[in-house]
Amino acid sequence: MQNRTEQRWDIFCRIVDNFGDIGVCWRLSQQLANAHQLPIRLFIDDPETAQKIIPGYQPELGPQTINRVEICSWPNASDAIQPADVVLETFSCGIPQPYLSMMQPHTAWVNLEYLSAEKWIDDFHALPSPQANGLMRYFFFPGFTETTGGLIREHDIVLRNQHLPNETPLLSTLHQANLPEHALKISLFGYPNAPIHDFLHILQKSQQDSVVYVPNSSILPQVAHFLGVTQTSVNATYQRGKLHIKILPFLSQDDYDSLLANCDINFVRGEDSWVRAIWAGKPFIWQPYFQSENTHMVKLNAFLSRFYGDGDCDEATKQAIFELDCAWAQGTITAALWQNYIQQHTLIRAYTHARTMALAEQPDLASKLVIYLQKICVQV
Repeated sequence: MQNRTEQRWDIFCRIVDNFGDIGVCWRLSQQLANAHQLPIRLFIDDPETAQKIIPGYQPELGPQTINRVEICSWPNASDAIQPADVVLETFSCGIPQPYLSMMQPHTAWVNLEYLSAEKWIDDFHALPSPQANGLMRYFFFPGFTETTGGLIREHDIVLRNQHLPNETPLLSTLHQANLPEHALKISLFGYPNAPIHDFLHILQKSQQDSVVYVPNSSILPQVAHFLGVTQTSVNATYQRGKLHIKILPFLSQDDYDSLLANCDINFVRGEDSWVRAIWAGKPFIWQPYFQSENTHMVKLNAFLSRFYGDGDCDEATKQAIFELDCAWAQGTITAALWQNYIQQHTLIRAYTHARTMALAEQPDLASKLVIYLQKICVQV
């Protein structure tokens, strides 16, 4: 069997929820290629959407290598592509049938699952699943404990977030003189069913100045409706009472990381921005993707219990966090819930930072994947 540096990896990504899937896959591909020196080929089914996440990517040019990752369009029936030694299927996206039919028994086939804090993840992580075609498919679960696959994390991300450069183009935009210097700084990113209008109305009526940074995303129509305008303008600032709303352009992954690290409270969603908020080390409110039968609330409560469940987080603080997060995920928010959260903000900030530092001590997702694949390749 080839040693690790000779193994070729193919990663398959279907972009099914805006930018979340490609965001995770692009971060992971770069880590595997650069930190672990692996030959990585990333197959994507929506090059036009991926173009917004991958700097310099031009789909019309066909396959191209960016930051040591070879980026290719999703294979079709006419493509005779030789499978790699390691095939990473992300989020059960499915392997194209022509490619699948050429995979050999020695091919290491791993399905990278969505991140979850549910307890059953620890038991099912890394289990094999024999397939009808004779291949073995392994399931790899990211998670928050040592017995799971860990979290995506660049080796220096926490340190970088704590020591931001004095000035970058993004930070220069955030530090405009026409914004209140001591205002509460909030980044706002969520799904369209979030209670955006009610939240902004609460901030407008608040006695405290607040600045809400809204990157270009699917919630802009709700923001425009609150402002009473047909549409918002990029880089424009709108004031309503004590509330200042700054509309940002679509941000690169690095700029988004800087935004999270620069704000006092971050509203995030899905998986990619959720994990980045953790590494920012600032208080955050997570909106899970809506699922039927309130499955998303099961996932949210599992995370809240896992992240805030130890004795270092006192009950009043924990209650403020749980109530606001749950209300936000259910599409509701009240001034009382928000005020209670703000009153606990100092304690939430200290606890969140401590949890960030603790999680940063665990091995990261890419490193765990590489170690895991070494074991699989020996077995097959």
